[in-house]
This record gives sequence, structure tokens and C-alpha cells, in this order.
Amino acid sequence: MKHPAFLILVAFLCTTLAGVEAQPIRIVTTTTDLADITRAICGELATVNSICTGQEDPHALSAKPGFVVSARDADLWIRIGMELEIGWEGPILRDSRNRRIQVGAPGHLDASTHVIRLDLPTQTITRAMGDVHPMGNPHYWLDPLNGRIIAKTIADKLCELYPQHQDSFRQRLRDFQNDLDERMFGYDLVARFGGAKLWRFLNDGTLKQQLADAGLAADAGWYGLLAPYANSSVVTYHRSWIYLLGRFELTVPAEMEPLPGVPPSGRHLARLAKDMRDKQVRVILQEPFYNRKAADLLAKRSGALVLVRANTCGGSPEASSYLAMLDSVIHGLHDALSEGNARP
Repeated sequence: MKHPAFLILVAFLCTTLAGVEAQPIRIVTTTTDLADITRAICGELATVNSICTGQEDPHALSAKPGFVVSARDADLWIRIGMELEIGWEGPILRDSRNRRIQVGAPGHLDASTHVIRLDLPTQTITRAMGDVHPMGNPHYWLDPLNGRIIAKTIADKLCELYPQHQDSFRQRLRDFQNDLDERMFGYDLVARFGGAKLWRFLNDGTLKQQLADAGLAADAGWYGLLAPYANSSVVTYHRSWIYLLGRFELTVPAEMEPLPGVPPSGRHLARLAKDMRDKQVRVILQEPFYNRKAADLLAKRSGALVLVRANTCGGSPEASSYLAMLDSVIHGLHDALSEGNARP
């Protein structure tokens, strides 16, 4: 007969180990969009905290003690990468003294690994060019296809680290991607072709022909909403919208910033207003964390509309999730382009 003390010890150890197993995965992301996508993949298996709130310019964030506290106990750190966080990620990771999440460690994930990149430099970068990123434009999450890719990158890392939960991660990834696909193309097209095939058609430029051959049209979802405005031009404050606008065949002839990170001058705005009148550019798009004064002045001189939209989850009340943020921007663009084009 086993000693009662031994049985008590066994029961204690079993309870303790079960408690450890039940502990949620602790994840810290650099941005709210990464946090929202990660929550979609993890569900209740993880607690996810974001360094950014969505209401600030991530380029200008300063490291704070609270950020270090969040990172200290993290099991996984996920960053946008492409040097978006270059001014503050390093100090946070260093001061956290958390070996699990240092660059190169299994618990450090760069979400940009497989995304489509734009604005890759073709010449030597100098300070005279402004705040140019040597690895390309880091605002890649604004392309819905990149959002799809980010979700898979996160799910793959979670399956690698926590294989016992991979069935849940994979199913939740499929659910997220299907939701995104239906928002992009509409339920009927996704049901007919599948989201992956539609994205492939769109990327190789055959979507319209493929649908026409099947007697169908891309007239639903985000794509259908903005398709009538293809080749329209939109001026932006910062060069942060090219991924989203390019995905919907909208062009960006210029930015209000004369150089990336350099505030607009009166002379630059005067030249830009003339160009906008000449080219009939009817919409100015900027984020809420930039001062609107220059945009309003440019709108007055050019006859364009100002559209202020958050480019990250949490940046405005309507941007309550990553997909809701995209929905807000895309519907806002539709309304602004419709109204702007109706002007004489």
C-alpha cells in the first residue's frame, strides 16, 4: 500500500503540470493589426498584447518601461519588420532580457518574411532622400493579400512551437482567410472558385477574363466596390497607402510630404495643388495621427476631398479589427471617389 504522503505528492504534481499545460501562450506583437490577426488564429489559446495602440505613428514611437514589462514574459514576439520598428524594438528586446524572443530565437517572428514588397530601393540610400526603408515600404499589411499571407506565417510559427494545437490553428487560419476572401470577392465567387484561385487570377491579371469566360463579373466585395474607379488617382499624406491603393488599381501620383518623413511646405503644397487640378485628382487620403491643416489647405486649393482613415486596427472607432479597418478605408474611398468624380 502506497504511503498517503506519496499519493498527495503525486496528486499535487499532476495538478501543477495540468495548470502549466493550461497556461495560455503569451504573445506580444508590435502593432494592433498583428495582434488582431494573431487573436484570430489563436482564439483562447493565447493572450495577445500589442506595443502600439493604433492611434500613433509607429515610426515615431518611443520605447517605454511598460513595453519592456510586456516583453519580459512573452513566449512569442511578432513584428512587422522591414525596419518599421527600428527606433524602438531593439531597446525593448534588450531590456526585457527574455532570451526566448530575441532576434534569431524561435520565439521571434518577422511577419514580413513572405509578403509582397513594394518600393524596394534601386540605388544607394542617403539621408537626402528622407526616411526611406532599405528593405522596402513597410506598410504591407494594407494589401489584403498580404493580410492573408501574414495570417499563414503566424499560424505556421504557432504550429511549429505548439504542435499539440496545430489542428485548432489550421482551422482558425482557414476561417480567417475565408472571411477575408469573401469580403474581397463576395461569397458567390469564393464558393465557385475558392479564395486562393481568385487571388492567383488577380495577381496574374487574368481575373476579369476568367470570370468573363464563366459568364460572371467581379461586382461584389471590396474588389467590385472599387473596380469602377480603377486608374483613378489619390494623393496621400505619407507613402503608406500604396499597397492598398495599388491592389485596387488606384494610383498615387504624389504625396503631401515632399520626402518621406518631411512635413509639407507651403511651396510644395502650391505646386501639388496645381498638379492635382491639371490631372483632376479628387481625393486626398491621410491617417488621423497627422495634422489635417495641410490637407484642408490643399483641398481648398485643388478642389479635392479629404478622406481621413485609420490605417491600422484601433486607430479609429470603426477600425475595431484588421478586417474592419480595411472595410472602413475601402468604403470611404468608394464614397470619396464617387463624390469627387461627380464634381465639375
